[in-house]
Amino acid sequence: MDKLIEKVKAYNPGANVDLLQRAYDFAHYHHGEQKRASGEDYISHPLIVAHSLADLKLDLPSIITGLLHDTVEDTPATLEDIEKNFGAEIAYLVDGVTKLSHIEFQSKSQKQAENLRKLVIAMAEDIRVLLIKLMDRLHNMETLHHIGSLKRRQGIALETIEIYAPLAERIGMVAVQEQLQNLAFEILNPDAYNTILQRVAEFHEKGLDIVNKIIEDLTKTLEDGGIKARVYGREKKPYSIWRKMQRKNINFDQLSDLFGMRVIVDTEADCYQALGIIHHGRVVIPKAIKDYIANPKPNHYQALHTKVFGPHGTRLEIQIRTKHMQEVAERGVAAHWQYKQGIPAKDLKNYQWLQGLLDILEQTSGAEEFLEHTKLEMFQDQAYCFTPKGDIINLPSGATIIDFAYALHSEIGNTCKGAKVNGKLVPLKTELQNGDQVEILTDKNVRPEADWEQFAITGKAQANIRRFIRSQKRKQFKKLGQSIYDHALTPEQKACIVKGERQVLEYFCLSRMEDLIIQLGEGKIKASDVRNLSVDLEPGAAELLPEQVSQNFQDRPTIIIKGLVSGVAVHYAGCCHPLPGDKIVGILIIGRGVTVHRAGCEMLQQYEDEPKKWLNIAWGRTIGLRFQGRILLTVQNTPQSLGDVVNLITKALGDITNFRILKRHKDFFETMVDMNVQSLGHLEQIIGFLRALNAVEFVERS
Repeated sequence: MDKLIEKVKAYNPGANVDLLQRAYDFAHYHHGEQKRASGEDYISHPLIVAHSLADLKLDLPSIITGLLHDTVEDTPATLEDIEKNFGAEIAYLVDGVTKLSHIEFQSKSQKQAENLRKLVIAMAEDIRVLLIKLMDRLHNMETLHHIGSLKRRQGIALETIEIYAPLAERIGMVAVQEQLQNLAFEILNPDAYNTILQRVAEFHEKGLDIVNKIIEDLTKTLEDGGIKARVYGREKKPYSIWRKMQRKNINFDQLSDLFGMRVIVDTEADCYQALGIIHHGRVVIPKAIKDYIANPKPNHYQALHTKVFGPHGTRLEIQIRTKHMQEVAERGVAAHWQYKQGIPAKDLKNYQWLQGLLDILEQTSGAEEFLEHTKLEMFQDQAYCFTPKGDIINLPSGATIIDFAYALHSEIGNTCKGAKVNGKLVPLKTELQNGDQVEILTDKNVRPEADWEQFAITGKAQANIRRFIRSQKRKQFKKLGQSIYDHALTPEQKACIVKGERQVLEYFCLSRMEDLIIQLGEGKIKASDVRNLSVDLEPGAAELLPEQVSQNFQDRPTIIIKGLVSGVAVHYAGCCHPLPGDKIVGILIIGRGVTVHRAGCEMLQQYEDEPKKWLNIAWGRTIGLRFQGRILLTVQNTPQSLGDVVNLITKALGDITNFRILKRHKDFFETMVDMNVQSLGHLEQIIGFLRALNAVEFVERS
């Protein structure tokens, strides 16, 4: 702890070290005898996180939060305790950084998505939340090998490389990004990681002399040109090497830039002068010059990049920057931290990419869709385009007119009818290039079309398009569903549905009756199921003896329900279509019976706070009975392709009850098929047969 205090005082002499000591004592007391998976005292983790934050020269509240960040989750301490002892600001930060949810969602992707959603909201309010979270994740990754379960290690590593490393890159913390990537890479692909390490070691033995000669040559060239510079080589990290090999489909021996050269000079003017001096007398590789000084990256990174041929025909990748640019390149947003001037941390939140994530959050229908679009947003290289007024719009490489329009404003995207690029009219699917000037043409009568999503690549554009198309479809499905409902049910049946609204919504896992009407229109709920349900909701139905249960449930398989007598009415959730062979969970609804869900059904989340409704159930006799399963298919748009699919399912003894085309494209169909099958194994057998069909591009269970 003394070393931490010394480290903080070195860059912030006026820091309240008494408060810092009290925070350590508080954390040490509350973590008590807790141990980490390594066997070390738990307090070692928050202390190391605090040291990492001090290395970034962050303010005192951030350091204290590093010490306290796990107390609320892992000890009896509360946020009220934090606020009482350390103030509202630190309590807010601790709340933002605390592990985000105790709910164990059945879907890991849903849990990951929900956590990311909360993290984006928290860091938009105060970017320090992300800085602290990154240091927390970095130390957890450094000690990940102590976790015994390989599957758990791989899950954490995958989340790190997909979410936290790109977030570190987006705020310019390249050193942290690379550490996270390599630690995750070692877990996810140990063979590739170790092979690359071995090849790099071999290069050190053979090629390090060449690197030293290149450094000497560049230093002398710049000195002769009157530029004082520090030149050094920086070796690519294993994950970066592997990604480049995968992206360019080359082997290790074909890599030309294992070492990149850094040239650090005093001023911005020196950067441009150094570029000219380096180019003089050398062969410059075409289209390799990038000016990130005039056009900084979204994370504020600045430098001049160039590639030239060096000694022995080697390709040299050279980055030229000032000392300040170097600090920003390594430390990102932390390099801008101005704790002495008392600038509020939340003033640092105005990063364009972060606002883009918030926009996506507003447009998406759920956490998992947000996760999908966020990954799209974070994993792309950048291109820079201009509005007619000269404003710079940062877009992913390969972005189109549609992406540009939505980057300006959602309404501009929704009403985009065309564009002029560099003064010429172009189609909406035109890919934009660095430096293009783009003028968007709008028309209030124009609305997004479904095929826009095929050539929109940014998360924001796709989220907006899906939201609009979804809203239009909802209107159509609602109208159709209302017509089905009106014609399929008698007035008496409708009255039973209205009176038993709560049971109806619980049975179909819906939140409001409007959704029932819409899903009737979509075909996700059958009118016959609603009719049968209305019969069970008639007065006195709940008190019927087992032999008097409605015909709708007499042909259902026997379910063994632990702790309950037989004869309970059993229903199957239409959201997940459980089959014999699935692990199942029962939800007991008083007056309705038991609704059976697959154990992984996301709809179970709504019952997390009602443990008394959960039943431990298992399959009983199912021989001779059939159950509804659902699959999603992508089928080539060729003659007889759909007929081949239907014939195969029929030959495999699948009884098709619903066949719906979800999307019709020029080259393929996206379809949904409901069928009655004997078991999970039967459905998987049918899926295997379908995968063997040339016309089937994709098939999976829904």
